Amino acid sequence: MKKFFKEFKAFITRGNVLDMAVGIIVGGAFTAIITSLVNNILTPLINWIPGADDTGALQVVLREAVLDGEGKVLTQALVIDFGAVISAIISFLITAFVLFLIIKTVNAVRERSEKAVEEYKKKKRAEEEVETAGTQPAEAVPAEPVAPAAPVVTAEQLLTEIRDLLKAAKENT
Repeated sequence: MKKFFKEFKAFITRGNVLDMAVGIIVGGAFTAIITSLVNNILTPLINWIPGADDTGALQVVLREAVLDGEGKVLTQALVIDFGAVISAIISFLITAFVLFLIIKTVNAVRERSEKAVEEYKKKKRAEEEVETAGTQPAEAVPAEPVAPAAPVVTAEQLLTEIRDLLKAAKENT
């Protein structure tokens, strides 16, 4: 039983569950917007087809409501409301289209991010290869023609050469 609760706690505290909760809350708010758009704007436009009476052109009344003498409804009317079905379909299509756009955008951003990470990794690997190439043994690095090394000159030899050059310059003047 402890293992079960430990697994449940790990599941709940994972980021995916929190993301899902936020998604559900935002989805509920989004659904309210779409429902309002369809019910308050699109349904009246659909029911405003020429020739419609107060009930709307896309409704078929199978049985009228039965009222008592005071006007109280005894039996509800039986109505087939094609306009409501069309409104629900439109609501579904709008929601699906917006979700498609959101998912397409998220996937595009994720793809660009993954490409950027891959390019960064390739660049990093290339830099590391350049750095390690200089520290590898000489036989691992292709041999390039090397100019003969200049003879090593000591400070005493340089000073002697400078002195001789100064003497020669003084004699010429």
